[in-house]
Amino acid sequence: MYFDSRRSTVHATNGMVATSQPLAAVAGLRVLMEGGNAVDAAVATAAVLNVVEPVSTGVGGDMFALIWNNKDKSIRSINGSGRAPKAASIEALKAEGHQKMPQAGVHSVTVPGAVHGWETLIEACGTMPLAEVLKPAIKYADQGFPVSEIIAFQWSLQVERMSQLPSGQEVLLNGRAPKHGEIMRLPTLGRTLRTIAEGGSEAFYNGDIAAKMAAFIQEQGGCLSSEDMAAHTSDWEEPICTDYRGVTCWESPPSNQGVAALEALNIVEGFDLATMGSQTADTYHHLIESMRLAFADAFRYVADPGQAQVPTAQMLSKDFARTRRALIDPKRAMSTVPYGQVQGGSDTVYISVVDGDGDACSFIYSIYSNFGSGLVVPDTGIVLHNRGALFSLDPDHPNALAGGKRPYHTIIPALATVDDELYLCYGVMGAFMQPQGHLQVISNLVDFGMDPQQALNALRFIVTEEDVALEEGLSPEVLRDLESRGHRTRTISSYYRGMSGGFGGAQLIQRDPETGVLSGASEPRKDGCAVGW
Repeated sequence: MYFDSRRSTVHATNGMVATSQPLAAVAGLRVLMEGGNAVDAAVATAAVLNVVEPVSTGVGGDMFALIWNNKDKSIRSINGSGRAPKAASIEALKAEGHQKMPQAGVHSVTVPGAVHGWETLIEACGTMPLAEVLKPAIKYADQGFPVSEIIAFQWSLQVERMSQLPSGQEVLLNGRAPKHGEIMRLPTLGRTLRTIAEGGSEAFYNGDIAAKMAAFIQEQGGCLSSEDMAAHTSDWEEPICTDYRGVTCWESPPSNQGVAALEALNIVEGFDLATMGSQTADTYHHLIESMRLAFADAFRYVADPGQAQVPTAQMLSKDFARTRRALIDPKRAMSTVPYGQVQGGSDTVYISVVDGDGDACSFIYSIYSNFGSGLVVPDTGIVLHNRGALFSLDPDHPNALAGGKRPYHTIIPALATVDDELYLCYGVMGAFMQPQGHLQVISNLVDFGMDPQQALNALRFIVTEEDVALEEGLSPEVLRDLESRGHRTRTISSYYRGMSGGFGGAQLIQRDPETGVLSGASEPRKDGCAVGW
């Protein structure tokens, strides 16, 4: 069964961009056409998404990226996420009466890492200056843009929340959300982007912007300081990978949850899904159970490896997957899912870019929940993310809140290679949907031979803490079969917004190494597109 997108796969040879909003996709494509590479185009696209999709992303958030160098056949991973304020502590939050991390508001704010990540990425792997790639975003912020349909709908749900403080009006239009097709301008955000273009990350983390951010947060009762902003750094890290039926799937390492996607692939590799058939109860059951096991391990072990021991290598081992796989009963869902024993230690946007040289940038960028923490730094247009919401207040947990620590992170870019050649540049935005989306997209392509757009159109499931949500359109027989195995199920619309991330937003570009042909697909449940030349 497929979501009826009526879209076909897009093909090109000189370069391609796929993302969740057409104006942003075209901005990235224009950079490619003007001689920029995949990294230049990805940052340009990201900056425009900050303007045209501020509900989901912005300079007040974080980013991660994987970069494929086609000449060297190498992959680099950048962690552009921020850390908790130095003064943050479990004791202070509990003294205020919090038993769990606040999911919004001032205590959920960590240092925004995106701007430093942009600059670090451009300087190491790009060919154009940051000021040049920010021009389209600045123009849209200053001159305005027509708001696209699904983004307008998401915006409309956040008006009350963004009206609680005067600065929230900077992302509203005369006190309301912009309507579908209505022109929206974000002049204070345009001014912030211009400051970044002129002064780089230094102007963001050490100048007036940082001072305004720290002062605002402290006025609201938080503890982020100018010193926290000035101390921020991005990090180059070794990507992690696993082999799935001859396809090498690559993810960023912890502190993000890419390891969950790879562990789930390792577990499900032991089952013959192709024989079970696409979208059957057997296939769904084995994918769901594999994902539940991988999440149990991720929620137990994933944390900031700079401050906690994260057993990544063991979680990725085929032997560990074998022990986890043994827990799956083909006829019965697990009533509880224990985490594995190892020895030793929301809303988002995603951008896929492959250029004419075969270089690729898999780029993900987020403020987590819709409009993040719900806080806008006055006179800047910066919506602050709520990544701190993912810390634990259990002092014995690896992901326990601590000053200067990165939280468990949901956003995960991905690449796939075959025989040391780029095969896929892909990602699926949507909080905890992301590793589940990676698992399902890879299975659609590898196990069932779908083309890129079919792989994104295919109906999805999402495992939640309470149940398994299944996308409308699945046959009643499959639903009854899953329920008979003990799965708690519900069927919901593709556009359902009642759970963070919904069924996700995927973007994917496939490359044929012999011909250089790029085949792109874009999420049919979003406003975006894949464009190439």
